[in-house]
Amino acid sequence: MNSNNKKRKLDVVVISDVHLGTYGCHAKELLHYLKSINPKIIILNGDIIDIWQFKKSYWPKAHMKVIKYIIGWISEGKEIYYITGNHDEMLRKFVDFKISSFSIKNKLILELDGKKSWFFHGDVFDVTMEHSIWLAKLGAKGYDFLILINKAVNNISEFFGKGKISLSKKIKDSVKSAVKFINNFEKTATDIAIQNKFDYVICGHIHQPIIKNITTNEGDVMYLNSGDWIENLTALEYTNKKWVLYKYNNLHYQKEEAKETIEEQDLVDKTAKEIFGELVEDFNFKN
Repeated sequence: MNSNNKKRKLDVVVISDVHLGTYGCHAKELLHYLKSINPKIIILNGDIIDIWQFKKSYWPKAHMKVIKYIIGWISEGKEIYYITGNHDEMLRKFVDFKISSFSIKNKLILELDGKKSWFFHGDVFDVTMEHSIWLAKLGAKGYDFLILINKAVNNISEFFGKGKISLSKKIKDSVKSAVKFINNFEKTATDIAIQNKFDYVICGHIHQPIIKNITTNEGDVMYLNSGDWIENLTALEYTNKKWVLYKYNNLHYQKEEAKETIEEQDLVDKTAKEIFGELVEDFNFKN
């Protein structure tokens, strides 16, 4: 591992939609990326661990190493926020939990160089897309109400044997519906952000990495989406008062690839409880 002074220094890094515990997750690539940066603030913007699809039979060592690396950052005192998403919504029971420099949130508001930044995953727009704009009048706190609505809808859906509402099923119906959904998502997020006078609105969920300025009759805002580590392998980086969209390039990590062995593909045959119990034992944090 490189020493910290050889790593790229960042003020903030935003990562979302990693989906650890699934076959599509690029955990090895993510670990390469994490080892290459030295951020002051880390924002994990939802769906980091895919609790929906977690299986005892599939938890590769690379997935465990990602978790342990992040916990190592906590032990160093780095400021880390875990914002809940839909695939890890179980963690919403622990919102405002804090240990050391790590905390769990449904949403986060930070001031970056005098500008207000609103971070949230975005899954609650799935079931209330056309009607959620009125929450702008309630302020950002309205997002918590959307979370309650989303939870209720999923509970009802599961009761009738339909399963939880899945974005992937929604957007795969057709390209046209996917484009419409993404446009509606961005419009809803930016309209609420402008109403509440945020300078930046930073989301995940829809796996569409982008940075763009949005202007309406009400004002303007910069909309950012961190993408995912399933298809796009992207993250958002903030430093020197500027946001940049990072795109993973395997050519930058060829030396690390050469050091890896077939051992990386070994599976960890443990339950979720055993896995996270081991993590707690490895890192004895104190409040």
